[in-house]
Amino acid sequence: MPSRDLTLLFTALAAACDERVRGRMAGAGHPEVRSVHGYVFQHLLTGPIRITDLAGLLGMTPQGASKVAAEMERIGYVTRRVSGDDQRVRALELTERGREAIEAGRAARQAVTEELLADLADPEPFLDALDVLSDRTGALRDLMARRLRP
Repeated sequence: MPSRDLTLLFTALAAACDERVRGRMAGAGHPEVRSVHGYVFQHLLTGPIRITDLAGLLGMTPQGASKVAAEMERIGYVTRRVSGDDQRVRALELTERGREAIEAGRAARQAVTEELLADLADPEPFLDALDVLSDRTGALRDLMARRLRP
């Protein structure tokens, strides 16, 4: 009997999509990308950002954001540079490898979307229904405005 519990359905589908996307990204040369990195990438698309500011945007402590930044720096996705005149203040910015990971993620999400929608005879009513729910909850609006936190 199919579940009618939206929370369970969306959680399961999100986990399956995430796993497929990460698999495709690994195949594209980015096996170390984690979901939290995507949230950091989104905040760096517009330019460098200080760790303390990133922490606030992610709803994390500065120590937590610094730990994620150090991990991403170690694997080559970001770099830290002096921010302004104060040598002690560092800003995080994307490297070329980070930009490549973003593009690989976009391509992976598109491929997974196409793969899953191909299982539906007519995906339009399904997508329309999801749009209605997204509008009602504001979830996609928050995500696109980079207000959704990990």
